[in-house]
Amino acid sequence: MNKKTERDFKTEILRLKKEKNAVILAHYYQIDEIQDIADYVGDSLGLSQQASNTNADIILFAGVHFMAETAKIINPSKKVIMPDINAGCSLADSCPAESFEQFIQQHPDHKVISYINCSAAVKTLSDVICTSGNALQIVESFPKDQKLIFAPDKNLGGYINNLTGRNMVLWNGSCEVHDILSTEKIIQLKKENPDAKLIAHPECKSQVLALADFIGSTAAMLKFTDDDDSKKYIIATESGILYQMKKNSPDKEFIIVPKDETCSCNDCPFMKMNTMEKVYLCLKNEKPEIILDNETMEKAKMPILRMLEISKNKKIIK
Repeated sequence: MNKKTERDFKTEILRLKKEKNAVILAHYYQIDEIQDIADYVGDSLGLSQQASNTNADIILFAGVHFMAETAKIINPSKKVIMPDINAGCSLADSCPAESFEQFIQQHPDHKVISYINCSAAVKTLSDVICTSGNALQIVESFPKDQKLIFAPDKNLGGYINNLTGRNMVLWNGSCEVHDILSTEKIIQLKKENPDAKLIAHPECKSQVLALADFIGSTAAMLKFTDDDDSKKYIIATESGILYQMKKNSPDKEFIIVPKDETCSCNDCPFMKMNTMEKVYLCLKNEKPEIILDNETMEKAKMPILRMLEISKNKKIIK
């Protein structure tokens, strides 16, 4: 049998998806071909909302492990599968649950806000989850005098501290894709492209954010480039977002901030582990499957549902 082409994989994936009543959720950082066959492409907040509303029997999550875990936690009775079970996250890995639990114990009277880029075990230790798209809203839902821990991303936490004037205690974690971006390279790009606006993800270092014309989640960055009148942008985030930006605004120019002096694309190695062949085999064999014990799912579900409720109704946490 001849090796399948990308077109063959697409045809088979779409057939299997219909046959099995499956839905494919994909993050913006996935390869272009996977974004094209997904039922929904979004950032962590949008994907969580979609996972909570789906009527599918099978959820194929084209992203990284913590995202598929979140979908399983929200949908314990559904089968959740992912193309490559080894697609992890440097940020989630920077916050081991055992160490984080000790950290919490060192800060009594603090409520715990955990960025969704964390393991299911860390979610069980949290009062509420947030994404980069709703982090400000989640933090401000707490009374001003409430002591808070924010984990695991120190850059996002520091950015929210600056916006709110709060003094949240920050776990010392970061995303290798965003934390690596060079301030010097960005300054050089701005000099070479004086007509370009710099837009940055809040997982970037504070020095990068200080240079930005716009700071926002992946979805917010995409919306900004859709709506803004400028014609050129310097993008400080993972390169996968360029596909949707170029599709939505073909008349605009997008320059990704490279990860190093070789001008290599700033790709998340974990996100790019997923391929069309792996999506096909995953859907065909219905594995690898995300398996979590009931106790973990119950404990982790509450802070996720609280996030979704606050994002919807802007309720105040007492």
